[in-house]
Amino acid sequence: MLDSPIRDRRAERREATRAEILEAAWELARAEGLAALSLRDLARKVGMKAPSLYSYFDSKNAIYDAMYAQGSRQYLERDAGLGLTGEPLHDLKAAMHFFVGFCTEDPVRYQLLFQRTIPGFEPSAEAFALSVEGLEAVQKRLAGMGLTDPGVLDLLTAVGTGLTDQQISNDPGGDRWARLIDDAMEMFYNHVSNRKGGGAGNDGHAR
Repeated sequence: MLDSPIRDRRAERREATRAEILEAAWELARAEGLAALSLRDLARKVGMKAPSLYSYFDSKNAIYDAMYAQGSRQYLERDAGLGLTGEPLHDLKAAMHFFVGFCTEDPVRYQLLFQRTIPGFEPSAEAFALSVEGLEAVQKRLAGMGLTDPGVLDLLTAVGTGLTDQQISNDPGGDRWARLIDDAMEMFYNHVSNRKGGGAGNDGHAR
């Protein structure tokens, strides 16, 4: 009989504590604002002294970085589960509904992942690579529709963040701008498919 692998209980406890700190950081950021996150308040919330936090994260920005990576992984996991059909306009609408929904359900996470609201914070290369992976997935999806012009991706992200910003800023918890997603994607697709070099036909299929 093979021996069972020896568990590293100390490492497990450390990871559990890191996860608890991150969960508490999200809760405080949602209550007080992302940039207002206080290490003293965070330490109090998890039942430790502020200096003890440095045993798990070497700086406040390291906590933000771990939050950024966590949020990016959540985005990638849910994006991978989209029910896409291969029909361009349908898939554009489905993907945009997902994006706006993901962002508006947690405005603090949206601010961290897609806006620069924390002075002096830049995600680490490892965390930012997750964000790049998400953008590359969108780019690949567009290429599968025959839309390879880099400007198409720029326009799509501008539309998505514009709808998101309007929804969060002017109708939090509602759907005034979310209701415009289908119309916006129809206008977007008509524009890029008819533009010279857009690469798709008017019948909604890549050529």
